[in-house]
Amino acid sequence: MQGALRSFLSNGSVIKNAVLQRVRVVNPLLQPAAFSRFESVTPARIEEHGFESTTISDILQGKGKGADGSWLWCTTDDTVYDAVKSMTQNNVGALVVVKPGEEKSIAGIITERDYLRKIIVQGRSSKSTKVGDIMTEENKLITVTPDTKVLRAMQLMTDNRIRHIPVINDKGMLGMVSIGDVVRAVVGEHRQELDRLNAYIQGGY
Repeated sequence: MQGALRSFLSNGSVIKNAVLQRVRVVNPLLQPAAFSRFESVTPARIEEHGFESTTISDILQGKGKGADGSWLWCTTDDTVYDAVKSMTQNNVGALVVVKPGEEKSIAGIITERDYLRKIIVQGRSSKSTKVGDIMTEENKLITVTPDTKVLRAMQLMTDNRIRHIPVINDKGMLGMVSIGDVVRAVVGEHRQELDRLNAYIQGGY
């Protein structure tokens, strides 16, 4: 999975650069005169508004409030069984963990991997083990902010071999995004950007 993501990012850049190069060399003498009135569609502007500018905030807005587990959480006092049950019911792979009564203050995160490695493999009981006993604690978490670029978030997740990353700001917890959310955003932006570049080459602008 991690290798595939690196390949995807690399190939995406190659495709985009190749198309941009074609834009620049198709007719470099005519380009300034033909498009001087349309500054918003120059290659530089296309690059500026491409997938490099997409942020985590864009993903959260696309998910919608409370959608796809972006606001799902449990407390440190909940049992691992209840946490895993919540993940299963909501079709998510991780939950934000908060302290009882402090919903905006993140205490950690619990994932499917935590359950497998710290409960199943070790032969522990999920019904008698508290989430706080197996979660990844807040001081060890890798987080992003709403302004973090999507490609930066993908790089963090790839380098650290994680599939979920909490989103926070100076006021506390905002939500969580998964590697699936990030990949969908990048794929969508690649598709839209290539469509824009193709339209530019074909004179659609």
